[in-house]
Amino acid sequence: MTKDGQQDEPEFVTYRVENGVAWVMLNRPQYSNAQNYRLLGQLDDAFKHAVEDDDVKVIVLGGEGKHFSAGHDIGTPEKDSHMPRFRTSMWWDHLNKGGAERQYVLEQDGYLGLCRRWQEIPKPMIAMVQGACIAGGLMLAWVCDLIVASEDAFFQDPVQRMAQPGVEYFAHAFELPPRVARELLLLGRRMPAQRAYQFGMVNEIFPRETLREEVAKIAAEIAQHDRFGLALTKQAFNFVEDLRGKRQAMDGVFHMHHLAHAHNQLMTGNLVGGLDAKAMAAANKKQAGEG
Repeated sequence: MTKDGQQDEPEFVTYRVENGVAWVMLNRPQYSNAQNYRLLGQLDDAFKHAVEDDDVKVIVLGGEGKHFSAGHDIGTPEKDSHMPRFRTSMWWDHLNKGGAERQYVLEQDGYLGLCRRWQEIPKPMIAMVQGACIAGGLMLAWVCDLIVASEDAFFQDPVQRMAQPGVEYFAHAFELPPRVARELLLLGRRMPAQRAYQFGMVNEIFPRETLREEVAKIAAEIAQHDRFGLALTKQAFNFVEDLRGKRQAMDGVFHMHHLAHAHNQLMTGNLVGGLDAKAMAAANKKQAGEG
């Protein structure tokens, strides 16, 4: 399920339907399901396929391997911001642009635009989260209607190390109480699944070995309801969130995010202040007392 002309891509996302449930799985476990742009494109294809299939009532988003997602790809061998990509919005190509414009138009479609598009999917979505859900991983979980986590799952947005005010889809203050959201960003610590559950960001927690089985039960329960009724319910919640300022807040913070990118480029010559995937992983482990 890739765009025309991209059939030879690696399979970064897998898709299967079982009993009215589409299981959409991130498939880069060797890189903790870090999200390059081709993965995000395939993810969009999978979601669109699920929406158009009348036999699908519910969509589950998960990740193969140890972790749900370590976030955006900032340094694997398959990092692909230099490659052409299919755009879902009306923004122009980023490849022949310079300065702040290049990253701004790339992320306007590839990060913020796709997440907004996915939040508006009319079928219920469940994020099945195990292990790490970091930075860009939060964006994927937050566009879903429910988050069901394993006992060992944790949530983290450590991008303050890169002088960034959070990830591009800035839902922090809508997913968590204000001071807890500030803590998530200012300290960048891991939030265990149990603590996220206490604040209502996670709906249910199960042992990792039974996570998929329990998610399947929840999806099956939702799938018994009328398709149109579910779609209207989703629209109702999205409408209320926008009345509360979610879209406007994201627009404002997205501009701050790109001011930070431009500042980093001027000061360090690098969008993220010279921190690559290995440096971020090492800092995360040190902060968590693992190294």
